[in-house]
Amino acid sequence: MNTFYNYLDTAASNFAGFMWGTPLLILLVGGGIYFTIYCRFIPFRYFKHAVRILTGKYDRDDDPGDITHFQALSSALASTVGMGNISGVAVAIYMGGPGALFWMWVSSIFGMATKFFTCTLSILYRGKDDRGDVQGGPMYVIDTGLNPKFKFLAVMFSVAGLIGCLSLFQANQLTQIIRDEIFLPNGLFTNSITTGNMLVGTSVAVLVGSVIFGGIKRIGLVASRLVPFMVTLYLIAGVVILFKHYSDIPSMLGLIIHDAFTGDAVFGGAVGSVIVMGIRRAAFSNEAGIGTEAMAHGAAKTKEPVREGLVAMIGPFIDTIVICTITGIVILSSGLWQSGETNGVTLTTQAFTQELGEPGRWLLMMAVIIFSMTTMIGYSYYGCKCTGYLFGTKWKNTYNYFYVLAIIFGAVISIDMVINILDGMFAVMAVPTMVSAIILSPKVMQEAKRYFKKIQ
Repeated sequence: MNTFYNYLDTAASNFAGFMWGTPLLILLVGGGIYFTIYCRFIPFRYFKHAVRILTGKYDRDDDPGDITHFQALSSALASTVGMGNISGVAVAIYMGGPGALFWMWVSSIFGMATKFFTCTLSILYRGKDDRGDVQGGPMYVIDTGLNPKFKFLAVMFSVAGLIGCLSLFQANQLTQIIRDEIFLPNGLFTNSITTGNMLVGTSVAVLVGSVIFGGIKRIGLVASRLVPFMVTLYLIAGVVILFKHYSDIPSMLGLIIHDAFTGDAVFGGAVGSVIVMGIRRAAFSNEAGIGTEAMAHGAAKTKEPVREGLVAMIGPFIDTIVICTITGIVILSSGLWQSGETNGVTLTTQAFTQELGEPGRWLLMMAVIIFSMTTMIGYSYYGCKCTGYLFGTKWKNTYNYFYVLAIIFGAVISIDMVINILDGMFAVMAVPTMVSAIILSPKVMQEAKRYFKKIQ
């Protein structure tokens, strides 16, 4: 059993390392730069208008789709604002040093334009499943917007999505914090860690299953209520800590920028480990260019594709520029990252506990539970969309059972294996998403010119 586990771990690591090579970095970052310049900085010029759309000013009950703009963004954020912000930032700093946070910023800034294009396309080129229901996402964009010879890209995205959209990371990190903060201090499962992990994984699987079998409408309803609460809760705690260290913030920012271009904290230098780690963690955090978020936004009730693209571009700003930055500064100001002894959610928990005491510990635990649960709920919808595209909608419930069982698997395997499996699949999903978006980018700009002329 150990031999098979080691083989799987090595295979996942090699696959992730291969996929996240220079070509993919150029595709993601270079594509983001291209989108930003090509659209003449729409994400920044129309940010205020995007917020007005988000508040429901333009919602119409008779528009095609399943959920409102706000619920679509909440569903997308339920999958992005989560353990990638709490644990993913800690992993980035642990493996890539403080400079990795800088490259997360760079990736997210250009990721705003990427999301504008990919999510506008998810509405502009919505397709239909085998039941005739309107569906959105990269696979339907490729089917309806591109020549049939590109069909393999749609299949490629959907196959990778079956694994990439499993909530292995969330289950793993939720289990880790429960083990560290509840089980170990009380002497529970000290002689059988695997049993404790399986107990947590099974309990979480039951809770998640009770929501995801209700479909996107229930997911959107739950997410729209929990996501704003969890973001507010986490931001309050983070801001309190930042206020305590406000005089150290300039030096922390200086450290981040310095390390981004020197790579002093890691082996490989800025061109190697720091940049790669920053972009990988940003992709996992805000999913810009990966294509998963386009599936959630593709379900929005609207007749104006550009509106959903504008709403979607707010995601990377909230997710990475705001929340990941707060997490990163908290970890750096605590000084705990320098020991190199802890990683993932444990590092973030220790930082919050050190700064806020027991209230910080329990506050973070509450945030972790809400973040991970909403992420697991949101990801299930993505996997179902991929299943419906590949095999037909009748197989969606079957996938949900597989998805729920995978939560238990994620709770018992190592964090390194989890990260490598998901990073590899995310990389595969990014290729069809970015290629199709670049090819169809002129169509987005035609639609954008029409829309902005109309509202003016």
